[in-house]
Amino acid sequence: MNFLYPGFLFALFAVVIPIIIHLFNFRKFKKVYFSNVAFLKEIKEQTSSQEKLKNILILLSRILAILFLVLAFARPFLPLGGKIDQNKGNVVSIYIDNSYSMEAVNKEGNLLDEAKRKAKEVVKAFQINDRFQLLTNDFEGKHQRLLNADEFIQAVDEVKISSASRKLQQVINRQQSVFNGTSNRFVYVISDFQKGFAGEELIKTDANTNVSLVKLNANDLPNVAVDSIWLLSPVHQANATEKLVIQLRNYGDEDAKNISVKLNINKQQKAISSLNILAGKTAADTLSYSGLGLGWQKGVVSIKDFPLTFDDELNFSFKVSAEQKVLSINGQQGGRYIKALFGADAYFKLTEMPEANINYAALQNNSLVVLNSLNSPSSGLAQELKSYISNGGSVVVFPDLDADKQVYSTFLGTLNLPALASLNTTPTKVSSIELKHPLFKDVFETLPQNLDLPQVSRYFEFVESNNSNKENLLQLPANKLFFARYTMGNGQVYLSATNLENKDSNFAKHPVFVPLMYKIAFASAKEKPIYYTAMKDNILESEKINLGNNQSLKLVADNFEVIPEIRQSNGKTLLYIADQVKRAGFYDVKKGDSLLAIAAFNDNRIESDMHYTTQSELKKIFGKQQVAFLDPKSDSIASAVSAKNNGTELWKLCLILALVFIAVEILLVRFYHIQNRAGELIDTKK
Repeated sequence: MNFLYPGFLFALFAVVIPIIIHLFNFRKFKKVYFSNVAFLKEIKEQTSSQEKLKNILILLSRILAILFLVLAFARPFLPLGGKIDQNKGNVVSIYIDNSYSMEAVNKEGNLLDEAKRKAKEVVKAFQINDRFQLLTNDFEGKHQRLLNADEFIQAVDEVKISSASRKLQQVINRQQSVFNGTSNRFVYVISDFQKGFAGEELIKTDANTNVSLVKLNANDLPNVAVDSIWLLSPVHQANATEKLVIQLRNYGDEDAKNISVKLNINKQQKAISSLNILAGKTAADTLSYSGLGLGWQKGVVSIKDFPLTFDDELNFSFKVSAEQKVLSINGQQGGRYIKALFGADAYFKLTEMPEANINYAALQNNSLVVLNSLNSPSSGLAQELKSYISNGGSVVVFPDLDADKQVYSTFLGTLNLPALASLNTTPTKVSSIELKHPLFKDVFETLPQNLDLPQVSRYFEFVESNNSNKENLLQLPANKLFFARYTMGNGQVYLSATNLENKDSNFAKHPVFVPLMYKIAFASAKEKPIYYTAMKDNILESEKINLGNNQSLKLVADNFEVIPEIRQSNGKTLLYIADQVKRAGFYDVKKGDSLLAIAAFNDNRIESDMHYTTQSELKKIFGKQQVAFLDPKSDSIASAVSAKNNGTELWKLCLILALVFIAVEILLVRFYHIQNRAGELIDTKK
């Protein structure tokens, strides 16, 4: 048996007091005069042995009462097999889950309030000199320092619901980072242990750390969330009709019926819909809208679903541009058809450059580059285009059929395109078109059966060894390439087997050419994320922003402002915000007073799934590692913590025994005293 506070054992010297009282009986006897000694015959005589027995019993009762009272203060316990050396001191890290799911209510009330109470009870089980760390999902800097018990309790009272969400492994790693030295290490995780929080991967902990889990009892709740949205067109034009796809997810165990959906853009309702969603499934719908002006747009897709409402809205933003930039690099024979195509539409801003005088710096400023019959494409151009494509650019190659095949093969090889095999001069006709490809979507009202396709007089044949990144759009007989798309990195290259000259083909004058090139141009617009996830997405993408020496960018919202770290990367600007954006909403990216962009943030949907990991599943993900489970239904978590840390504590038993022996002493004294007085009263009457 060991003691938490062995210093109290010095109080055992107090047992000397009843012994002294017993040895030196300080009781003063009172003389009683009787008129006749005959009256004494009726008094029940008490022998000296009975008197000694009474005194010994009283003495033992007093000694034992003092003994067990002192032991109660010394906190005796029977140590467990894994003995913890209390002389080393304790460092205790307590994690309180303050995610959205902790707003749920059970029989004990709000889960977050219950978690706070349990955390305070854990602290009470430790010694006064122990140090504590409070950790929440916010991972704030102030939570990395150690507190005393009073400071910890005060910090717990300040914990509020947060939009941040973490993984269990992240939490434990963060807790273990606070430990140092030789102190005993204790980790407590107080949470509802949602499926998304615990995960399914094996959790790794330090062998020297004592891990305890307090799983709060939460109820499975039905919940429907706006899961995601995406725009069908990367290009947004003023007053054009566009489409938006919304996806809702039913996290509940019952079907959700007639879920009303609203689309608002710039606080104006643009579309409504209604969806039925099977249990545990998703459902999608397409909404149309129009009438947008130039500039940045703020959109919100919303539903009404109770009792959980934090995921009932999804914010998004996009920009309606006045123009799209296209660059045409022309050889001696090319240029007129591309100029006629893009120059006729005011939305496209076409820039033309001769092959002999190319401004490489201008490549990154255009969403589409057309190589129109280049006679001798250089290796320098190939390298610049390769970098441009890897950063999301799009290139269309119309070759010069009279160029040197070896030069062209080298150029195409640098771009990871197939090399030239030969020039075929046998007239033929395009045999097939991939009408199901996204580029041809909405081009034809109905799919034609016998479509008139382009004719070609001269074309290149290619040596194709790897077709994994190839998508055929138009093909010649025998599955030969006529016009194909090759995906490379974040961009793509469209390769044609012929040029746009009338003597070689009628491709430039064919009805399929205009919609194909327009679709390629629209698809080449660099798509930017229309929304981000708070506390998860830490990098924002923007078009290249040029700043002066004394200028800076800032992210601004209601009562919020942060200056992000800025890095320039291949024609675009990256804004590093770390985890400073904690709330859903719209944030303006400003340079001085100028609005450059609007970023939309949403809460993480990982909190939407209100299903929980069971204790057996938690044991499985911890594997063979020793983890203790504390029952939140217990009247006192503190007692359970003490029992785990110290073994079986006996202070309550000692206190009860002390009270028992005090009661025995009282009964002994009063019992004998009452009997003697009764005898005296009876004899007096006689």
